[in-house]
Amino acid sequence: MSRLNGKIAIITGAGSGLGKAISETFAAEGARVVLTDIDMEAVTKVADAIGANAIALQQDVVEEQRWDEIFSATIDAFGTPHILVNNAGLVIPGTIEDCTLDLFRRHTSIMLDGVFLGCRAAVRAMKANDQPSSIINLSSMAALQGYSPFVAYSAAKGGVRSMTKSVALHCKEQDYPIRCNSLHPAGIDTPMVRQEAVGAGGGETPATGMIKIGDLGHPNDVAALCVYLASDESRFMTAGEYPVDNGVLYKPA
Repeated sequence: MSRLNGKIAIITGAGSGLGKAISETFAAEGARVVLTDIDMEAVTKVADAIGANAIALQQDVVEEQRWDEIFSATIDAFGTPHILVNNAGLVIPGTIEDCTLDLFRRHTSIMLDGVFLGCRAAVRAMKANDQPSSIINLSSMAALQGYSPFVAYSAAKGGVRSMTKSVALHCKEQDYPIRCNSLHPAGIDTPMVRQEAVGAGGGETPATGMIKIGDLGHPNDVAALCVYLASDESRFMTAGEYPVDNGVLYKPA
């Protein structure tokens, strides 16, 4: 496959779950990939399995200076990136009554501040690219519906949804060759969703075949859409929000 031939991508939170699947799929489509994660051991295993077209870097996405270092390391290894996938995140239960301010700030720091820093670094680096570039921000169905048991997570992902549109419009207004879109997955079969605190049940999601409404999706279901949005095939798509939810958004209550 070669839908991303010649492309250079940075994927955050790439040590497991969605980030791992996106990284593997991008590489299979011909991209050279820079995988970042706070867990260096995990992300190194993913990069090693991909091979020569992947490198692993440790990153806490809330550290402003580290973003400059990540882009510099990417340029040194492969060249100026064309793709950024802001995927790093966490989810810890907390309703509006029992969520602490520290927990709220932890969510928004990683999934809102971190995405802002990533988008800013990407726009500054990619605006001079001579071919189309793409920023893909992982939001959530929680940004479109709300989710009372996870108020901080929902708030952070809602901010990602709105910020994505502002980034996309700025790039259009400045005539930069950069598109910016957000993805909104429902429950996906990842370690984060399977953690005891979140409480996702059911059997392991198969990689192929139909999935019943309400069941968890497979990480490849998100990765496949990321490939499309990262590729030049989606050149006319920016400021969009794309549910990956098996129809849950429109399911009658």
